[in-house]
Amino acid sequence: MTAPDPSMASVRYIVDDVQQAIDFYTAHLGFTVLNAFPPAFADVARGPLRLLLSGPPSSGARVTPEDVAGAGRNRIHLIVDDLDAERDRLHQAGVEFRSDIISGPGGRQMLLADPAGNLVELFTPAARG
Repeated sequence: MTAPDPSMASVRYIVDDVQQAIDFYTAHLGFTVLNAFPPAFADVARGPLRLLLSGPPSSGARVTPEDVAGAGRNRIHLIVDDLDAERDRLHQAGVEFRSDIISGPGGRQMLLADPAGNLVELFTPAARG
C-alpha cells in the first residue's frame, strides 16, 4: 500500500461499489489510482486531492451513522478549462448530470453524480481583468 502524501488534502466518499467508483473517477475525471482494495477501499488522486473511496465493508463506511449514510450536499470541486467541452464529453460517456451549467460572478459550474450519488462540481472561473 502506498503511504499517503501528507501534503495532499483527503476527502472520503462512501460508495456502494469501489471498483465502479475507481472506474468513474479515473475514466471521466482524470484521477489516478494510488491503492485499490475492492470491495472495501481505494484511494485515487488528482493533483493535491486524495479521494478516499470507502465501500460497505470498509471501516470508513461502517463507522458512518445510519442517518447520514446517503450521499450528501458536500462535493469535491474540480476546475476545468472548458466547461462546455467537459459537459459534452461526459454526456457522451453517459455520466449522470445533477444540474445544468449555472453562471455567476465567480464563474460557471455544473454538478454531476458519481455512481453512488456523491456530487462532483466542475467549475470554470470567470475571466479576470
